[in-house]
Amino acid sequence: MRVIAGTARSINLITPKGFDTRPTTDKYKETLFNCLQSYVGNCVFVDLFAGSGAIGIEALSRGAAKAYFCDNSKEAINCIKENLSKTKLADKAVVYKEDVSFFVKNRIKEIPDIIFLDPPFKLHLEKDIIPFLVSTDLIGEETIIVVECDYDSNFDFLDDLNLEIFKEKEYKTNKHVFICKK
Repeated sequence: MRVIAGTARSINLITPKGFDTRPTTDKYKETLFNCLQSYVGNCVFVDLFAGSGAIGIEALSRGAAKAYFCDNSKEAINCIKENLSKTKLADKAVVYKEDVSFFVKNRIKEIPDIIFLDPPFKLHLEKDIIPFLVSTDLIGEETIIVVECDYDSNFDFLDDLNLEIFKEKEYKTNKHVFICKK
């Protein structure tokens, strides 16, 4: 796995060992950032369930002003820190080993432009995390939420939150769902 574009282009990234994380492939990451291209420059990016940090690092490499990373795995946090060091992007990053809910409620001090969620697929945590994000007033008028999830994920609950899906990108094994305020 590598950084695809920007200042850290072609730098190889490490991933946590084992099967607890599921790194986004370079192909899917490139498609994701093609969709986000006009939003990333100078943005505040949040990478929840960050794993190796590859998505947030890609955002920084492509010009994001700041990226928050959160994961509750010590090994994932160590990977993120090492990857930030390798890419020389650590000065633009805030990294926490915490539960996502605690992190969202207590650590983010500004309205993010892009929030990326990649929770464990079969748990469908997006049904809990997205309403929680809305309740903390972290979703601005221009904030984009991107969820990496399996095909079975259901987003019917968005209507009650005054949110809507404005784009979906489907792949062989999963999809990216792009969400914004109505």
